[in-house]
Amino acid sequence: MHTVHTLAALRDALAARPAPMFVPTMGSLHDGHMALLARARALADGVPGGVPVVASIFVNRLQFGPREDFDRYPRGLARDAALLEAGGCDLLFAPDETAMYPAPQTFRIRPDPDLAGLLEGAERPGHFEGMATVVMKLFQMVQPRAAMFGKKDYQQLLIVRRMVAEFAMPVAIEPVETVREPDGLAMSSRNVNLAAAERAEAPRLHATLRWLAERAEAAADPARLAALEAEAMRRLGDRGWAPGYVTLRRRADLRSAGLDDAPGSLVALGAARLGRVRLIDNLEC
Repeated sequence: MHTVHTLAALRDALAARPAPMFVPTMGSLHDGHMALLARARALADGVPGGVPVVASIFVNRLQFGPREDFDRYPRGLARDAALLEAGGCDLLFAPDETAMYPAPQTFRIRPDPDLAGLLEGAERPGHFEGMATVVMKLFQMVQPRAAMFGKKDYQQLLIVRRMVAEFAMPVAIEPVETVREPDGLAMSSRNVNLAAAERAEAPRLHATLRWLAERAEAAADPARLAALEAEAMRRLGDRGWAPGYVTLRRRADLRSAGLDDAPGSLVALGAARLGRVRLIDNLEC
């Protein structure tokens, strides 16, 4: 595996083998990232003649709010590079902030507020603008034929898909299923910040979403659904969580479930803080 840190070096490395498969990350890699890499490797090997797999590691300041955990976000480039190489990555792009933003990023991608203003967007103002901006920039730098995105960040996946479609970008967005610990906790780079007691409690978020998803038929009754969502929030709160939202939404656009939405077209989503760590998860139903 070759590692580059500048745009010029990235373009030189891809000059002879363009249109790679791409895995954008913020590092602190775990098995969820490795699933993205495995999907990229399989797709790359399926192209006649083969194409390279490129991964990026960049902790994007633009998508962190002023009171969020940018400085605490776990980092470890040497460990991450070793994992990527073992997983079949051909090229790692690991820019610093100067390489990524050589001038202030005054041009931004502003996602549709009807999608980006919900849920995570309401909880974290500006997050999706920062995310979409860096993804657009990475796509312009790497020029991939396909990019891998995990379904754990469900709203992010929908926003990236819509951005690519509306800008007619020649990038296929490949969703990859959430990878979980044996107890159901969705793998996340932030899990390492959980204290031992918090780690034991953390799977409750997934269990609560499963409880709500099992009652998806209640989407036919908005009042009943609202009561179920409130009960799910209370269950977390009673265990010491600070829930932001636990809700049942339409997969297509994350609007509230309604009378015409059948099970099989919905997704239960939740975000809650446990101690200092904010966890998110979802479950299609």
